[in-house]
Amino acid sequence: MNCMESIDKCLISKLTKKEAVVGVVGLGYVGLPLCLRYCEVGFRVIGFDIDKKKNRILNGGGSYIEHISSERVEKAVEVGFEATDDFGRVVEVDAVILCVPTPLNKYREPNMSFVINTMEAVKPYLREGQVVSLESTTYPGTTEEELLPRLQEKGLNVGVNIFLVYSPEREDPGNPDYETSTIPKVLGGHTHACREVGVALYSAAIAQIIPMSSTKAAEMTKLLENIHRAVNIGLVNEMKIVADRMGIDIFEVVDAAATKPFGFTPYYPGPGLGGHCIPIDPFYLTWKAREYGLHTRFIELSGEVNRAMPEYVVGKLIDVLNDHSKALKGSRILILGIAYKKNVDDMRESPSVEIMERIQAKGAKVAYSDPHVPVFPKMREHHFELSSVELTADSLGSFDAVVLATDHDRFDYELIKQHAKLIVDSRGIYRESSTKIIKA
Repeated sequence: MNCMESIDKCLISKLTKKEAVVGVVGLGYVGLPLCLRYCEVGFRVIGFDIDKKKNRILNGGGSYIEHISSERVEKAVEVGFEATDDFGRVVEVDAVILCVPTPLNKYREPNMSFVINTMEAVKPYLREGQVVSLESTTYPGTTEEELLPRLQEKGLNVGVNIFLVYSPEREDPGNPDYETSTIPKVLGGHTHACREVGVALYSAAIAQIIPMSSTKAAEMTKLLENIHRAVNIGLVNEMKIVADRMGIDIFEVVDAAATKPFGFTPYYPGPGLGGHCIPIDPFYLTWKAREYGLHTRFIELSGEVNRAMPEYVVGKLIDVLNDHSKALKGSRILILGIAYKKNVDDMRESPSVEIMERIQAKGAKVAYSDPHVPVFPKMREHHFELSSVELTADSLGSFDAVVLATDHDRFDYELIKQHAKLIVDSRGIYRESSTKIIKA
């Protein structure tokens, strides 16, 4: 490293002076914004992804994520950013940041294959003077149990000549108020030296770093953040069912409760949980807790409530059709919004897709409209040969009912209200009551 100081001090110096090369493995909703941020502050960045098509798009200055502009990618390419599937180039970088998925298997247990396989892919090319950071959300102990031994197998001395940290991603795609640079970054190191190197790595690109005592504490922090949301959303979804049975509008209730200036945080019900974090991450802790003889009843109960919401919405659809002397079987149903949340094109774990499958399984003809998803994409577990329906007076009137599943701002809600025959509203867009609109 051409440095007379210890390896950690030399690496910190390179990071501080922006002379280090940053490598990001996994160029999705987390990895790509991180690459662009490091490019924007003056680092040379190499992105790694096994998807050759994705790499070609990026190297051509294009973006495949709606809320990330091609202009940002083009500027990054102009200053030296490149995407590759050649993991041999890991030897060129000083920082290896892992941003790969951590899904669940069919038994709702952690699927660590992406993390483990990625670590195995980069391991042959790791060297002294690097920092390895895991950003994937996972159970407490992952960094020590899965990454640390693989570094040691290389004969590297963690905390002395190579450095290991855990720093969970906190991306919120489509949120206009926060971006990679402005979201505080939690960070835990395997040793004190690891933590200091990690702080140097991230403070160069992110405004506020929250150093923690260990990688385990940082891993638990990310789980707590997402479990907090999952449990509270489960609570308000259960309250929705109770309120509906009592003839009370839960959205009116939440709005009123939110006026209390202390002690209450508003959460709104919906058709279920979606995205890469909230429906999945709580079960990482549930699974790990069993190793300690613990049963996470609160987390599992909220999971049961949230997973039941798509079926609840379909039940409401059946009710409103029945009230108008129609059966679901043979009806034409339009799903409004198939992304997992408003104003994005991200469909990971979207409850809308489960609603579509349930409706189709019951014999209805299903279609969808989503301005952010023009063609139904290839997904690991779901498949529809469909394109987005343009919303017009005629198209809306041609369906027996529409199900409002994702409340995109680009929908013309007045047009929908005027021309849809029946509306099942799972997002509380329509606050008035009528025989035509049913809350779900």
